[in-house]
Amino acid sequence: MVGQVAPANQHDVTTALPLITEIPAVAGKPGPPKQKPEAVVADKAFDCKPLRRILAWLGIRTKIPRRGAEDHGLGKLRWFIERTLSWIHQFRRLRIRWDRNPKIHQAFFTLALALICFRIWSSGT
Repeated sequence: MVGQVAPANQHDVTTALPLITEIPAVAGKPGPPKQKPEAVVADKAFDCKPLRRILAWLGIRTKIPRRGAEDHGLGKLRWFIERTLSWIHQFRRLRIRWDRNPKIHQAFFTLALALICFRIWSSGT
C-alpha cells in the first residue's frame, strides 16, 4: 500500500522520495511489471532542486511548477486530487485527527479510501 502519515510540522519534500520509492510494481501490459512511475505531478511545495535531480536520475519526469510562477498549469490534473480530499474529509475521524498513533490513523485512512472506491464501483461510474 502506498501512503504516508507525517506530522504537520514536517515539510512535504521530505516525504516525497520515500512515497515514490514505496510504490509497488504495476502489471498490465505484456512484459515485466513497471517498477516506477513515468511522471510525478505535484504542487509548488515540492519545488526543490535536490528532489528534481533525484527524480531525473531515476528517469521520472516531473510536472512541478516553479515557485513564483503565476500559472502552474495543473488545473486539469489538480481537481481530481481536490475532489478526493473532499471525499476523504467527509469522514469525521479523518477530518479532525483524533488518533495519536499514526498506524491507527493510517488504518482509518485506508478504510476510507476503500469505501470511496467501493462507492464509485457500485454506482457504475
